[in-house]
Amino acid sequence: MILIFDIGGTKMRLAVSKNSKTILRSKIVGTPESFKDGITLFKETAKELSKGEKIDKCVGCIAGLLDKKGEKIINSPNKKEWSGKPLKNSLEKAIGVPVKILNDTVAAGLGEAVFGKGKRFNIVAYLTVSTGVGGARIAYKNIGKGLIGFEPGHQIIAPEGLFCGCRGKGHLEAYISGTAFQNRYGRDAENIKDPKIWNEAAQNLAVGLNNVIVFWTPDVIILGGSMMLGKSHISIPLVKDYLKKMETIFPKIPPIIKASLGDETGLYGALAYLKANRLSEKTRADLHS
Repeated sequence: MILIFDIGGTKMRLAVSKNSKTILRSKIVGTPESFKDGITLFKETAKELSKGEKIDKCVGCIAGLLDKKGEKIINSPNKKEWSGKPLKNSLEKAIGVPVKILNDTVAAGLGEAVFGKGKRFNIVAYLTVSTGVGGARIAYKNIGKGLIGFEPGHQIIAPEGLFCGCRGKGHLEAYISGTAFQNRYGRDAENIKDPKIWNEAAQNLAVGLNNVIVFWTPDVIILGGSMMLGKSHISIPLVKDYLKKMETIFPKIPPIIKASLGDETGLYGALAYLKANRLSEKTRADLHS
């Protein structure tokens, strides 16, 4: 039995799988403010989902920047009491097996690259535009060893521009995220209908994607998050129009498409990590046989 999880700022998703390919059962619970309460709830939910069967492996993801060993969150944007706590060790004690923890956006990108819209491509750039802006580069269905995460939302698109939530100036996130819309216009993005505002957001996202292309050279760009998939959202056709005018180095821009796995993308990323790791172990065994 494999346990997979996605710990977000407001919700925790846990699921079990028998084959590393499909989800057998899943459950969503609220993420407690208290780290101790969170570990207790995680343990109880895992026990409920496993139905008495032994858990052999556990992989999952969490929102926030992880340390280089993947053992704790350096900075949790939504759950301050979780920052600096021994997450990996606590989860391992709770369920009794080794636990692998990924950054949530890296897991989402890996999920899309293996199970979603990116499975036909070798190099996938995944960006989520939601409360904040995150992203990941997935090469050949795998992530780099020791990777703690990417931060494309904190690229500078206007050196003397707006302040970002991280206190930096002119970051992409300060212009196109849900938080940015709330700060600038005093309303949630879904309640903003002014085409000029959405046009500006498309132009700013195009600037960010131009930088993604020249640094990451992706075969495809996949966009997820509420600012791309919600009722009111940034127009991908409009982003493409701006990007075509900006991108002058490569002969054409890569396909830009919407993410497909929805709220379970992090869980599928955990399964994809197990799949890639199993292939790596087989390759090493073949080399030494």
